[in-house]
Amino acid sequence: MKKESLGIHHITAIVGHPQDNIDFYAGVLGLRLVKQTVNFDDPGTYHLYFGNEGGEPGTIITFFPWAGAHKGKIGDGQVGVTSYVVPKGSIDFWKKRLEKFQVEYNEAVRFGETYLEFEDPDGLHLEIVEREAGDLNTWQFGEVTANVAIKGFGGATLFSKQPEETAELLEQGMGLKKVGQEGNYLRFQAASHIGNIIDVKLTRTGNGQMGVGTVHHIAWRATDDKDQLAWKKHVESHGFGVTSVQDRNYFNAIYFKERGDILFEIATDPPGFAHDESHATMGKNLMLPAQYEPHREKIEQVLIPFEVRQLD
Repeated sequence: MKKESLGIHHITAIVGHPQDNIDFYAGVLGLRLVKQTVNFDDPGTYHLYFGNEGGEPGTIITFFPWAGAHKGKIGDGQVGVTSYVVPKGSIDFWKKRLEKFQVEYNEAVRFGETYLEFEDPDGLHLEIVEREAGDLNTWQFGEVTANVAIKGFGGATLFSKQPEETAELLEQGMGLKKVGQEGNYLRFQAASHIGNIIDVKLTRTGNGQMGVGTVHHIAWRATDDKDQLAWKKHVESHGFGVTSVQDRNYFNAIYFKERGDILFEIATDPPGFAHDESHATMGKNLMLPAQYEPHREKIEQVLIPFEVRQLD
C-alpha cells in the first residue's frame, strides 16, 4: 500500500508564560488564537492553538505554557526549526516588523529561497519565507493585513538522531518526494500547497532535551478517521509501534516515535475548531473537554490569566 502525506497538520511546542506566548504569536506575528483549552493530561495547563482565520490544518501551532518550567535544549530528536510562509513581496514588511519589536533576525539562503531566521521569547527557532503557494490568510490583527499575513507553515527542519533513517521514512513511509540536497540538508515535499516542505539536517547537533523552548511533536494530516486508520496500518507495516486512536476533541490522533527519535503524530483534519464554538468566537473563551467541565471553577483558579492584545 502506498500512502502520500498532505503535509503538516500542526506543530506543538513547550513554552513559558502564556502572556508572553500570546503577545508574540498574536501581537507580533499576527496569528489568530483559534482555541484556548487545557492539556488533556494536565488540566492545570493551557493548550493554546494559533493559526489562520479558519484554524485550518497546515497553519496550526499549539503550545503548552508552563511558566517557570525548566529550559529545554533544541537538538537531535526534535523539530529544530519551524518555518512560516508569507505572500510574495511581503518579506520587507516582516523585516521591519521584527525590527519594530526588537526581534533579532538573520537572513539565510537555502535551496534558492531567502529566509528570515529568528527566535520567539522562549527560544524556539522560527523562520519566515516567501512563496506563491497557499491561500492568503484573511485574518487581520493590528498592522498585519491579508496581503502580508502568515499563510501557515512553510514546513519544518528536522534534527534527527539518525538522519538517514528519518529521510527514508519520509520518502518510503510518508510518501514525501525527495526534491534535492544542499550542503547538510535533504529536502522533501508533501502533496499539499502549505506545510509541505520538510528539510532533514544530515549532520548531528547533539541530543535535544525536552523543556521550555522546544518542539514536543510534529503532526501530519489524515483526511478523516478512515484515512487515519489506514495510516496506522501503513506505519505499522513499516515496523513502527503506533498508539491507539486518541480523541483530542478537535481532531483524533495517533502517535509513534520514528527512528531518529522525533515524535510523530497523525491527526485528522475534522472536526476542526468551530464545532464547540462559532467561527466568529473561536479562541475567545476557555473551552474544556467534557470530563473537565464539572471542575471548571477550580481549573480557572489555577490557570494564569492572559489577554489577546494588539501591540501596534
